[in-house]
Amino acid sequence: MPESRDTLSDRSDGNGDKKSLVRLLVASTSGNTIEFYDFFLYASATALVFGKVFFPSDDPLTSVFLAFSVYAVGFLSRPLGGVIFGHIGDRYGRRTALVWTLLLMGASTFAIGLVPPYAQIGAVAPALLVAIRLIQGIALGGEWAGAVILVAEHVSDKKRGLWTSIPQIGAPLGNLISAGVLFLLGAIMSNASFEAWGWRVAFFLSAILVCIGLYTRLRIDETPLFKQNQKDSGHRRKKLPLAEVLKNYKRETLVVMFYRIGENTVYYIFTIFLIVYTTDILHLPKGVALAAIMVGSVVQALAFIAGGAWSDRIGRKKTILLGMVGLVVWSFLYYFMVNTKSTGLIILAVCVGVALHGLIVGPAAAFVLELFGTDVRFSGASVGYQIGGVLGGAIAPLIAIKLLQNYHSWVPVAWYLAGVCVLAGISVMFGTEGRGKSFEEIDAAHKPGD
Repeated sequence: MPESRDTLSDRSDGNGDKKSLVRLLVASTSGNTIEFYDFFLYASATALVFGKVFFPSDDPLTSVFLAFSVYAVGFLSRPLGGVIFGHIGDRYGRRTALVWTLLLMGASTFAIGLVPPYAQIGAVAPALLVAIRLIQGIALGGEWAGAVILVAEHVSDKKRGLWTSIPQIGAPLGNLISAGVLFLLGAIMSNASFEAWGWRVAFFLSAILVCIGLYTRLRIDETPLFKQNQKDSGHRRKKLPLAEVLKNYKRETLVVMFYRIGENTVYYIFTIFLIVYTTDILHLPKGVALAAIMVGSVVQALAFIAGGAWSDRIGRKKTILLGMVGLVVWSFLYYFMVNTKSTGLIILAVCVGVALHGLIVGPAAAFVLELFGTDVRFSGASVGYQIGGVLGGAIAPLIAIKLLQNYHSWVPVAWYLAGVCVLAGISVMFGTEGRGKSFEEIDAAHKPGD
């Protein structure tokens, strides 16, 4: 292994081995992309076919609601994954945790493609989905924090917002690839073939992607900061990182959790719920929503990077709050545009929505990681983030579907979106601004629980 990986960059000014930096970014981003491909593939397939295949019903929205209930199970197990892999990452290394999250996610996604439909094995089919979704959620629970920490603990303090925004584009890229694969499969085969077996092909492709991700991650060494922390603070490693988080970082954990509720709700309403709304309510072809999500994913990825870079200039909190204000307004304009049934306006609505979402996510990695000390950074970032995901993305589609069923209008959904954005914005205001500070300074000066 090249020695440069141990000293990837001069963290005081950001100058260092550019080749190693590129390798690091590729490893963290590609693995994150693959994991989110797997997770979003299930979400997209849930909106398109799982209701019919595994939860047949006379009411399409009821079938979709039941399918999304199983989808939510994947979120419920995320905090457990955050605890497990947070412990591994804080005690045994960031890279070790990331390799195992990727293997676990890949195996569970491939297994979903093997589950027989309800028509063949009855209630056993959804039961198998629940079990596999639990495993998926555990895997993803440790992915986000590990991917961004791997980068953050290598790079320049002055450009931490920019560099840590790059691994996060794995989410929109994963969504782009999963939507693209489903779009292609749906285009080259009949609806009957797609619902019968075509969707399974997308899940089997995960095996190839996982091999690529493992190759890139196994070529990356552990972070210099983690290694140094092991040498300097060996006695701390005997403690349970989670216990220290719960004891000394209560406020920080709550800040992350409520921020995540708003961010995750916005994302899943603007993307996954869009598929349900356009196909089951507006009765548009599934390709319309998938096309909007694919185009929007590219815009969102760019917005992530722009948001991260901007946060290095004006601060993490200011950037996130600007995005939240924009989302409150766009929550209502979004549905006005979608209800025109114009493909162009739907794509525009999604693009603006996910661009604003990118402004609040781009700085998020740096903002969250700067709240916690090195000893507990993986655990602290994972637990609050994943609990917020349960209360945000897990239930957002379910709440939106019920609001539509009860009120037969998109207006309550828009108010729901605006409300969680306000809640998230308030939480961010209670966080500590870490722009420009080194992790060494944060470790020395940060006083947990203040």
